[in-house]
Amino acid sequence: MKILFVCIGNSCRSPMAESVMKSLAAQHNLTDWHVDSAALREWNVGRRPEDRALAVLAEHELTSDHIGRLICSDDFRQFDYVFGMDESNVADLLHLAPVDGRAKIELLGNYRGRELDRIIIDPYFEHGIHGFRRCFDQILSCCENFVKTHGRPVSREL
Repeated sequence: MKILFVCIGNSCRSPMAESVMKSLAAQHNLTDWHVDSAALREWNVGRRPEDRALAVLAEHELTSDHIGRLICSDDFRQFDYVFGMDESNVADLLHLAPVDGRAKIELLGNYRGRELDRIIIDPYFEHGIHGFRRCFDQILSCCENFVKTHGRPVSREL
């Protein structure tokens, strides 16, 4: 399974989702899962994630060694899922996807379950860290639900 998370700048939401999903994949022994994140705009290419995003990850004993990058057409061919964080991201991804792309493009919030708000709200322009914590909680819920529906049971010999 190859999963790519995408947001506009690859500094907050998508690298947080990458870290969360990598952690969940490791917890569930999904060793063949590859997880990455990318941007729709080049503003943060070559940069580490936003400090507030890193602080919230650290609160949950997670880290990120991600360096911002721009999505490319090969991503649509190599990944199974490309998740946008909001409807604008998904619209941009659908526009950018090449005809021969195989990735399923979805809104990450589709995996929030019964909760009404399916948009992972961009916390970048909010003051303080509260918005990043809310964003983390939204991402965690979605990623947990995705793993529940797409992970596989670990076979164990008795």
